[in-house]
Amino acid sequence: MKKAVINLEELACPTCMQKIEAATASVKGVDKPSIKVMFNASKLKVNFNEKEVTVEEIEKAIEDIGYPVIKSKVVTI
Repeated sequence: MKKAVINLEELACPTCMQKIEAATASVKGVDKPSIKVMFNASKLKVNFNEKEVTVEEIEKAIEDIGYPVIKSKVVTI
């Protein structure tokens, strides 16, 4: 299992946060209970199974709904 901290472009509203959470939860291999969008910091923290999904695939799911990703940091947990 790995943990990603994904920096997002500034979030405009709480609805943005909900959309990002939903898009992230739809990705196979993401640990859904670990999904946490920090609205004020414009970051997403999420745990994922690196055997099922890459951080790039998680980023793509977010970008596909219109929210640019700035950069990510991944650590093994």
